[in-house]
Amino acid sequence: MKELLRTNDPVLISFAVSLLDDAGIGHAVFDTNMSIADGSLGILPRRLMVDASLIGEARNLLDDAGLADECT
Repeated sequence: MKELLRTNDPVLISFAVSLLDDAGIGHAVFDTNMSIADGSLGILPRRLMVDASLIGEARNLLDDAGLADECT
């Protein structure tokens, strides 16, 4: 799996996940529960991961949605 997006913004993660779901691109969100470790301050970013073979397609999808600057 490759990292597609890293952010502290839960709305951005939700939007990107929704786009990937609609496109049928499998994904996983890493570090979702790390907020417990940082005291729920939201300092630690979540990582949106996709299969390495689909990373180009996923980046194009986010680019088309205006999120190109958010991709890693």
